Amino acid sequence: MADRRAGAPAPPTTSTFDAAAWRDAPFSGTRHDAVLFAGTDLSDQTVRGASFTDCTFRDVRFNASTHVDSAFTNCTFAGCTFFDTRFTRCKLVGSVFDRCTYDLLVVEAGDWSLVQLPGADLRKATFTGVRLREADLTGARFDGATVRDVDLSGTWLHRSSFIGADLRGSDLSSLDPLNVDVHDARIDIEQAVVIAEAIGLKVG
Repeated sequence: MADRRAGAPAPPTTSTFDAAAWRDAPFSGTRHDAVLFAGTDLSDQTVRGASFTDCTFRDVRFNASTHVDSAFTNCTFAGCTFFDTRFTRCKLVGSVFDRCTYDLLVVEAGDWSLVQLPGADLRKATFTGVRLREADLTGARFDGATVRDVDLSGTWLHRSSFIGADLRGSDLSSLDPLNVDVHDARIDIEQAVVIAEAIGLKVG
């Protein structure tokens, strides 16, 4: 899997999802490789144990859907809506999000390493116990969001904003307080030490 943060193109798709043929069949336990989902309505779906690899989701509605123990590996999400969407223990390694909306998105556990969410408006989102290692969150807005016990090591956070966010328990080793707005964010004592040392203060 190419590191798409370095500009690698989206993987090509080889087939297109036929919603009419699929009808109301469940997605749980299914496998999809290099499939284009265009304008598909996945609202209110509950999907367990599904696998999507190198797929493209274009203008897909995920509203009020629930995804458990599923994988969206190296996928592309363009113009999708994630209103009140919940991901639990899902793997989205290497996936890219572009021009999507995330109102009330909830992500619990799982591996979102190397994802690209630059400029994403995640002000009403909740991330707990998630691995976001080496993700691209450049310019993302987490103001007022919950980002607890999240692995943010190696994450690109330049010009991102966490004003008033709950960051307790998260790895802030990649956070540069001179380039990231953390005004009024809630942190614990250990995180305060990490931030103080990042700006050159001596603790103790």
